[in-house]
Amino acid sequence: MSGLGGRPSRRSVVAGTILGVVAAIGAAPLGRTVGMALSARTERRLNGVAARGPYAISPAARDLHERLAIVDLHADSLLWGRDLLQRSDRGHIDLPRLLDGNVAVEVFAVPTKVPRHLNIERNDDRTDDIRLVALVQGWPRATWRSLLARAEYQAGRLETMAAGSGGRLVPVRHRADLDALLARRAAGERIVGALLAIEGAHALDGDAANVDRLAAAGYRMVGLAHFFDNAFGGSAHGTAKGGLTAAGRDIVERLEQRSILVDVAHASAETIDDILAIATRPVVASHTGVRGTADNARNLSDDQLRAIAATGGIVGIGFWPTASGGDDALSIARAIVHAVAVIGAEHVGLGSDFDGAVPTPFDVSGLGLLTQALLTEGLDEATIAAVMGGSAIELLRRCLPAS
Repeated sequence: MSGLGGRPSRRSVVAGTILGVVAAIGAAPLGRTVGMALSARTERRLNGVAARGPYAISPAARDLHERLAIVDLHADSLLWGRDLLQRSDRGHIDLPRLLDGNVAVEVFAVPTKVPRHLNIERNDDRTDDIRLVALVQGWPRATWRSLLARAEYQAGRLETMAAGSGGRLVPVRHRADLDALLARRAAGERIVGALLAIEGAHALDGDAANVDRLAAAGYRMVGLAHFFDNAFGGSAHGTAKGGLTAAGRDIVERLEQRSILVDVAHASAETIDDILAIATRPVVASHTGVRGTADNARNLSDDQLRAIAATGGIVGIGFWPTASGGDDALSIARAIVHAVAVIGAEHVGLGSDFDGAVPTPFDVSGLGLLTQALLTEGLDEATIAAVMGGSAIELLRRCLPAS
């Protein structure tokens, strides 16, 4: 999630009052109905696209796109309460559109606490909009205060949807799951793998032992910080923007022991440096931009790109304007081209941030537009295959627990 907020407005105050009323209604059916309507309206406002599909691309781009194994390293689609098995006219992702986009693996990221009026410059942890989401959508009472309970609840929602998908949405927890998924796709089955990630180690509720509970729930990627500094490390958007704490160093070690990828997206520059200095396994930046094409505090410098690549890791290029530097597929392609020039295609992937409270040029069914843009920018088919998913698949094969 990389959504951008602004100053409180009269409209946001009114919306907050409405949310408070719905929260007071609690778990009553009327409360859930009103709450889901509010979630839908908010999603329509925040998760826009420049143009809705169907999307037209050239025959050459279509031919290549259909031969790719595409991996997207970051989407926040679980947050909005939609049934992702059903095609929707809002947001960026659902199973039918994932299939239309020929996605092999989607990483579903879970934010467990987000400050109100978030921005990329400075946020503290005093507010908690995910609590409002939990209240209005009728999440279990435990989620109202426990961030870990929110993570476990969302993991359960994904498992339930996978179980009801007729085998078309497949949880990926282990290397064996990934290999079986890819074999089925190679045999012609139209299926999508789903892998879970966490945005911010504050989801551990302050207890390092809860890494084991996240692992048991299926999480295979954890970002140390999200939009505010926490007990484990500084955020690029926090108040202190400090480095990795002693507790954070312990968490990195525990994550690596459990074969859970460490994600530096949203981390402060000092936290990124500290993680890279102690990492013994590949590190990822699941969704980011590059300063070579969009110079801002959210994006990575060329030196940071090289340092992540040196761990054997991968950088997922984001699709929203702050990351890509523009609002079209060519802007995303140019950011990818820059990253490939600096660190090679084997360390570059996709990190859309679909459904992350950001606008994107297209929804997931329009990924062929990016394939076409990469061809336009002069990348060859092998390089395109790598950045669209091949490199991420190799990373997951190396880093997921075997079974």
